[in-house]
Amino acid sequence: MLRRTFLQQAAALAAVPALGGTIVRGYRGQPTPLRVNGERLNGMLAQFDRIGRTAGGINRVAYSDADLAGRKFTLDLFRQSGLTPRLDTLGNIIARVPGTDAKLSPIMIGSHIDSVTDGGNYDGPVGSFSAIEVARSLAEQRVRLRHPIDVVVWQNEEGGTVGSQGFIGLLKPEDLSKVARSGKTLREGITLIGGDPDRIGESVKRKGDVACYIELHIEQGGLLERGSRQIGVVEGIVGLRWFEVTIKGFSNHAGTTPMDQRQDAMLAAARFTVAVNEAVRSEPGRQVATVGRMNVTPNTTNVIPGQVVMTIDLRDIDGAKLERFAARFRQIAKEIGDATRTEFSFAINANSQPALADPRVMDVVQASAAALQLTHQRMPSGAGHDAQEVAHIAPMGMIFVPSVGGISHSPREFTKPEDVAHGANVLLNAVIAADRALA
Repeated sequence: MLRRTFLQQAAALAAVPALGGTIVRGYRGQPTPLRVNGERLNGMLAQFDRIGRTAGGINRVAYSDADLAGRKFTLDLFRQSGLTPRLDTLGNIIARVPGTDAKLSPIMIGSHIDSVTDGGNYDGPVGSFSAIEVARSLAEQRVRLRHPIDVVVWQNEEGGTVGSQGFIGLLKPEDLSKVARSGKTLREGITLIGGDPDRIGESVKRKGDVACYIELHIEQGGLLERGSRQIGVVEGIVGLRWFEVTIKGFSNHAGTTPMDQRQDAMLAAARFTVAVNEAVRSEPGRQVATVGRMNVTPNTTNVIPGQVVMTIDLRDIDGAKLERFAARFRQIAKEIGDATRTEFSFAINANSQPALADPRVMDVVQASAAALQLTHQRMPSGAGHDAQEVAHIAPMGMIFVPSVGGISHSPREFTKPEDVAHGANVLLNAVIAADRALA
């Protein structure tokens, strides 16, 4: 099918309720897209803001008392919305809305509700509560789809997408000993929230078990706001490389060592930091690199630094570009090491591949935004999400709504109520369109 034809059909399908519904005609007889109750949805977020709120921001780190309170609030919200939630053995919260064809795999929608330390109330809850609201709105408007719908709230996204990694079988037994930000191990945390760490394998899904996954999320950046766009159609989630770079020089007296006889690790680190920035900026694209941490030894006023340990965070949606820049950084390090008589060594602390959105899911999201007459653009996600994990086993797509000022992971994180409602409306109509477009 030609892509233009697919988009036209998807736009129409997004606006047409399934069994039991009434087709509402709008301008020139075209089907009118369905809408959620935006006031109710934003009311949920306003109530949730009180849970984990401290003087420093929202603190609902996974397995903390505030996280437990947030999960209780969310479970109650499921039930108030006519859904029957259950916990899988990982502690993820899932509720199923049956479809008319029992042979079809579910369309999955959702996000997370845990936060970073001193974060905001929109990163995660916007997508989670919108998914609940979509399921509730479908029931209220007497729309039943062919596919079942699974509404999911993943546990411990901020601690490394723990719930969604476990869901696709990437959580290993040794990972259960890792300590979360709450101070509890993953084993302790999963037990605390009602999961069973000894049976996590029972929750693993394979390719074909999920028809598609669509996640609504705040952008966490400023592209939509700067472009005056209401909706972001996510093309994919960036891959990343985290390097720990150790630079070894020689510590010596700061007053008695001539400048031309020094092996200054800090000087090498400074040159390398600037060179990394210049290399990434030297070609067009949305690649980014950040030197975020630097530990200097001996870190004393009157001693030439003998060692520096620093980190690089490299991200892009193109895996080949990540490899190219990684090789370039090593070449730069060799050149600076030779010039400063220092030694560079690299360790890789994280290595995740980009997760591309499925073209069909992108198309139904874009068609739904168009049917709702919302301005939109295609864009990558520079942050990681649970969708990145689910993409291993199912077609994936994401919907972004603007973050005011491009601010996230901050008490100042905010998305306007009308934008929250816009995102939920796109999600609602994208689910309807995906139900018709996907097998």
